Amino acid sequence: MRIQKAVITAAGRNQRTLPLQTLIDRDGVEKPVLRIIVDEVLAAGVEEICVVVCPGDEPAYAKAAGDQAGRIRFLPQTEPLGYAHAVYAARDFTNQSSFLHLVGDHLHTGSEGAKHLVEVAQAESCAVSAVQPTRESLLPHYGTVGGQRVAGRPDLYRIERVLEKPTPTEAEQQVMVPGLRAGYYLCFFGMHVLTPSIMDILARQLAESRPGVTLSSALAELAAHEQYLALQVEGRRYDLGVKYGLLAAQIALALAGRDRSEVLAQLVELLASRTMEAAS
Repeated sequence: MRIQKAVITAAGRNQRTLPLQTLIDRDGVEKPVLRIIVDEVLAAGVEEICVVVCPGDEPAYAKAAGDQAGRIRFLPQTEPLGYAHAVYAARDFTNQSSFLHLVGDHLHTGSEGAKHLVEVAQAESCAVSAVQPTRESLLPHYGTVGGQRVAGRPDLYRIERVLEKPTPTEAEQQVMVPGLRAGYYLCFFGMHVLTPSIMDILARQLAESRPGVTLSSALAELAAHEQYLALQVEGRRYDLGVKYGLLAAQIALALAGRDRSEVLAQLVELLASRTMEAAS
């Protein structure tokens, strides 16, 4: 299995402007969030990229992609029918191929997560989702998986169950993973390699108009029918849509980049001045 395509979803009505925001990347260069994500995808060896956008947003996204716009297909999600439908909107682009999938309102730092994910998926010839141990207080924000560690691989799990944003009680009953510290669960990291089966599952679930169709519900069905793995990755994920999300992502990029010493010095100076003001 070779991963040559990637799908980035950016059509959420409340998050559609986030990929257009400009941050300073690790190399010290100003870039739109979309371009930072595109660079990560290309570094993973992907050759073709599809970005699912709101109708009419194509020109703004093409501008944000800069000199990489020519290798990207901008595909409008014609109806605001949710995240799962946005992934399904790229079915003609994926065309029965496995593909890398990322969301346009999350950034990742501290690891080559997409590249590592693609390498594992190609080696194992199956769907693989990036996950990270996450404390139970954050479960309302993430899809969560349960399963068993693959023998001889401390970072790889065979997924048996997927729940969308479970309560702590649901998680404890259904998706506890042996070996994780108490109160922690394996939650999605915002990137997946998915097989063509996911499009068939989404097609059926969406056609049946099932209540609560989500990507997690489709992944739960995928896990029941074929091998589906979870790769525990290093680094941090940053949801740009939460309060101070862009700020947190910018600080993280700066501290992971070439200007780390300068940024740290400025942060220390800022904290010291605030401490002095509070004491006076």
